[in-house]
Amino acid sequence: MLNVDLEKLKRLNSELEGELHCDDLMRKLYATDASVYRKLPMAVALPKHTEDLKRLINFAKNNNTSLIPRTAGTSLAGQCVGEGIVVDVSKYFTRILDINESEKTVTVQPGVVRDELNNYLKPFGLFFGPNTSTSNRCMIGGMVGNNSSGTTSIQYGVTRDKVIRLKTILSDGTEAEFSDLTSEEFHHKTKLNTLEGHIYKTIFEALESETIQNQIIDNFPKPTIHRRNTGYAIDELIKSNVFSSSTSSSSFNMCNLLAGSEGTLAFTTEITLQLDDLPPSESAMVALHFNSIEACMKSVAHVMKHNLHACEMMDDSILNLTKHNKTQQRNRTFIEGNPVAILMCELRAHTSELLQLEIDAFLQIVSQLNLSYAQPVLKGVDINKAFELRKAGLGLLGNIVGDKKAVACIEDTAVALEDLEDYISEFTALMTTFNQNAVYYAHAGAGELHLRPILDLKQKEDVQLFREITTAVAKLVKKYNGSMSGEHGDGIVRAEFIPLMIGAPNYEILKQIKSAFDPQNIFNPHKIVDAYSMDENLRYETNRKEPQIETLLDFSSSEGILREAEKCNGSGDCRKLPEFGGTMCPSYRATKDEKDTTRARANALREFLTHSEKANKFNHEELKQVFDLCLSCKACSSECPSSVNVAALKAEFQYQYQQANGVPFRTKLFAYNNKINGYASKVPKLTNFMFSNGFTSSIIKSVGGIAKQRSLPLISNKSLDKELQLINNKLVNKNCIKEVFLFNDEFTNHLDTEIGVDAIELLTRLNYKVSIITNAESGRAMLSKGLVAEAKKMANKNVSKFKDLITENTPLIGIEPSAILSFKDEYLRLADDKESAKSIAKNTLIIEEFIQQEIQLGNIKPEQFTKNIKTIKFHGHCHQKALANQKSSFDVLSLPVNYKVTIIPSGCCGMAGSFGYEKEHYKVSMQIGEQTLFPAIRKASNDVMISANGTSCRHQIKDGTGRVAQHPISILKDALL
Repeated sequence: MLNVDLEKLKRLNSELEGELHCDDLMRKLYATDASVYRKLPMAVALPKHTEDLKRLINFAKNNNTSLIPRTAGTSLAGQCVGEGIVVDVSKYFTRILDINESEKTVTVQPGVVRDELNNYLKPFGLFFGPNTSTSNRCMIGGMVGNNSSGTTSIQYGVTRDKVIRLKTILSDGTEAEFSDLTSEEFHHKTKLNTLEGHIYKTIFEALESETIQNQIIDNFPKPTIHRRNTGYAIDELIKSNVFSSSTSSSSFNMCNLLAGSEGTLAFTTEITLQLDDLPPSESAMVALHFNSIEACMKSVAHVMKHNLHACEMMDDSILNLTKHNKTQQRNRTFIEGNPVAILMCELRAHTSELLQLEIDAFLQIVSQLNLSYAQPVLKGVDINKAFELRKAGLGLLGNIVGDKKAVACIEDTAVALEDLEDYISEFTALMTTFNQNAVYYAHAGAGELHLRPILDLKQKEDVQLFREITTAVAKLVKKYNGSMSGEHGDGIVRAEFIPLMIGAPNYEILKQIKSAFDPQNIFNPHKIVDAYSMDENLRYETNRKEPQIETLLDFSSSEGILREAEKCNGSGDCRKLPEFGGTMCPSYRATKDEKDTTRARANALREFLTHSEKANKFNHEELKQVFDLCLSCKACSSECPSSVNVAALKAEFQYQYQQANGVPFRTKLFAYNNKINGYASKVPKLTNFMFSNGFTSSIIKSVGGIAKQRSLPLISNKSLDKELQLINNKLVNKNCIKEVFLFNDEFTNHLDTEIGVDAIELLTRLNYKVSIITNAESGRAMLSKGLVAEAKKMANKNVSKFKDLITENTPLIGIEPSAILSFKDEYLRLADDKESAKSIAKNTLIIEEFIQQEIQLGNIKPEQFTKNIKTIKFHGHCHQKALANQKSSFDVLSLPVNYKVTIIPSGCCGMAGSFGYEKEHYKVSMQIGEQTLFPAIRKASNDVMISANGTSCRHQIKDGTGRVAQHPISILKDALL
């Protein structure tokens, strides 16, 4: 940390309308990006407007510190890591300012998400072409800083090609706007007695010599490589009419230099982009399957002679990882056999007839090559699934168990297409000298593959390899006049190789330009010029003594809780907005604060477990803060490509923290709610009067720390235990199809008894034997409040009770997803009898899943149900989405032939057990509900039935919309003939 007086930072904070954080938690959260680097910043600023930025620049100038610009923080090369003040514009600089349809341009602030922009542009028939794998959370400012490209660059170019105007603040605090200039306008600029004038003059003097221009041309990457971010793009500047008399030369635009400058030259506040017409509407993907990398590489130059819109590669390292990720399993259905590589070739046309001609012509080329063994043609949603599979590559690489990871250092090399086959051949041979089987994936059609060695950067020997491999590959890339930094930038990992890549004389020109723009070196120092060493400031200490951390939950599948947290590589999938689907991460979607991302929780836990001096390394108030808004929705366990299970991390943290600090009263109140409900059920009328009466309920809420706006759940008139005594005769069926064990969960038992009765009646009338034994509660409430030891007792009791009963033929089924799915998730981490727990988990189903299976077997038929017409909107429970599937509920509700069912594309409802009751969380809870769920229900007419299978979800829907949601089982029971 640079030495700046804390009092000065406090004064700066008082001057900003935005936010300034100097606390340890925020500094540690911003110490890393998606790279292998870590540097603790002095502070984190979230400016609200341009004046805030000017104050920050002035502060940096006067206090000998620096500013590190940041948007989504998905940088792979360490661009967002530094010692000064990290300036995060992702929260407040998020407006789309203007669109000009006739000129096909749009002006945005740097914090606008790329896919968000394209959703806005779609009705105009326009879009912004560059498309990174992080497009649902990366932001335009970061794309400009990195000169991003992505899958579409072979058709639509890179970000530099689209930037036509930038509004910036220079290092002296003055504003400057950069756009196209004629030669005359350029020379007028050089005469200005300002910093802007000095910049233009310096650039002209540095580049005007024909000798210098030839030196640049001779040493920079081949101009046919459109992905080239090595250093500052002075090779682009010399093409302008200022330096060339050629009639084909373009006007001068400083944006060509600023794009790819990684925030080292100026601070951008507005970006004007040139847009393209939407691509042809009809599309298909031919997924070529290969038995070798060599065969795949031989094909690239040939298939690129066709007019492809994308040409992306995945190798078996990526493909094998997708087998174990729940979300990606659904995306890999097109894969045939076990290919070593797949080349995904996208074709587009304006009509289906023209598209078929394109497909036929392309397949003819492929057939003549005779290099691939399968060529499935994908259309519609299957194309998106394939792209999602490829996009997940980066995150999936973080899912390798243990300390060895696929390390980003040489993953950004790009060569001319005609050199690709030979380059990859030499690269593969080079890797064998380091005993490496590298990972190959990404943009084959652009001459760029993301090639990664597998290294353990906790070990000194592998850190040495990290340098040796990068150096050797840099020399190989130089041999082919390629670019060491194709699209991910130089950052820390590659900046020190720039002199090798472009030559020392050209590197000196870059230093002159940096000095002209930023004489005090306040903008993102030690990136591109005067670089940090690429093998220092790593995220993990070399040869560290690995902390030994005892946990009650079993994290052995990740080799311990620390490595579970370390699986997060910072790719930032948890920052995607609601409009892009999924559930992760509900609290970030509400607050837009980095502190409330899944990434932040994993990062914070990693930081404190490795750097804490306390005996109980969990005993930190900062960890309590970062886990506070985690709803334990479990979306991260399936939607995060690295499958970081933050719900499990939170449960263990809460347990360990409470070991040191005690268990608060309210925590006990919610954790033991089943016991309380048991007592309350003895006098249900009195209890419900007290819960619903304004005076008594307000006292209860006040004592319990419950939000006054929240209604309290009412107790059923009879528990399901008591109802069972009255309906035992219904449980006997001599000619049953099969026997099932229904888990009497604590929520159904006391709060939703009627649903339990409906389930028994439905299954019995459908000819199933329903067996219910006296079981312990699931422990869900205890887990959610960190009472893991108590939950462990429940898990052991239930595993012991069911282990000799549950088989494939006698499954365990449950009504409340959060309770029954504990058998498939936490019980595997809690139970002492692991083998029995695994056996039960294999044969445990949500009740809708069981009925879905029976429908597929032909045991349950539509003819058994009404032909009445109904329209139903269904909201699925988060745990169902993460650990099972919503289609089972959809299929159950769709069984009556005239029931029209749609799944609401909602994430978390926002209630999450006790979370939505707690007074300090109520506002966030309702904000989450308002993202998708509440508006969708309000739009539904009164004759549309609302369905939700989670008890918390139904309660949230009632409080948020006034609508009563029914469990799918109750709806299906009512539909029985």
